[in-house]
Amino acid sequence: MEQIGLDRLTGIIAFARAASLGSYTAAARSLSISPSAVSKSVQRLEERLGVRLFARTTRSLTLTPEGRDLHDRALKLLQDAEELEQVAVAARGEPTGLIKVTAPVPIGVHLIAPHLSQFREQYPQVSVDLRLTDTFTDLIQEGIDVAIRVGRPEDSRLIARKLAPNRVCTFASPGYLEKRGTPLRIDDLGTHDCVSVRFKSSGQLMRWPFRVGKKVIEILPAASIVVDSTDAVIAAIAGGGGIGLSPTYIAAPYVARGEIVPVLMEHWVDRYNITALWSESRRGNPNVRAFVSFLQEIFPDPTPWDKFLTL
Repeated sequence: MEQIGLDRLTGIIAFARAASLGSYTAAARSLSISPSAVSKSVQRLEERLGVRLFARTTRSLTLTPEGRDLHDRALKLLQDAEELEQVAVAARGEPTGLIKVTAPVPIGVHLIAPHLSQFREQYPQVSVDLRLTDTFTDLIQEGIDVAIRVGRPEDSRLIARKLAPNRVCTFASPGYLEKRGTPLRIDDLGTHDCVSVRFKSSGQLMRWPFRVGKKVIEILPAASIVVDSTDAVIAAIAGGGGIGLSPTYIAAPYVARGEIVPVLMEHWVDRYNITALWSESRRGNPNVRAFVSFLQEIFPDPTPWDKFLTL
């Protein structure tokens, strides 16, 4: 029986990742190698097998029938290898090595990255690879150890732990309200300049939720300013650009400095939860256990950034 070589395993991994993510570029990013290295590995694998695995176009990769069959088998092989690795890691006991974490950009920037030095002080043998993206990635396919997301996905392969509520409220600068007046009702927003965010993935404007009694309503106000970043929303609000909706964890420092104030505060909304997710196969991973414990420290209950909502 011919032994499988390292080069062939590399080709299978590159092929499986490219097939799952739909491009060599995305596969290269997840593997921390160049797109050309992924392409060459797949080409060598095709030459060795004597089949075409992808029907290539200028825009995407499409699996051939042979490619689909190999992809299914490769995923099973890699899943078995992942489970074997996690058994060995769990037996190690002490947190050490690399942990890969992904989070939405604003949560990563405002809530995770500022505290990573604390985690490293507690666990100096662990290095952190924090990947910030506003698109959902497949944790298992991309080898992510822990993901922080808003909401709870329905993937049964993942373990979820609530970290904090994701609260949103409307805000404006004192200068803007002095010139234009303070809205007292949700309907009053129609007479004000509004700052809205556009989703990069869909190009659609985000609807604004408001709590009215026991219900949550959503409106789509006419926007005077549209941006594609939640940090840009708060910056535009602080600059006097109008009224905008923001997560409280982004707005809180601006509120503390007096640069913005809550508007229609009685209508703030719990917009899903901020949740930590990790694969069932990583349940016993000491790095994952350590990082999830750390997350619970930096997401205390009650959350300090929501204090102004109760004043």
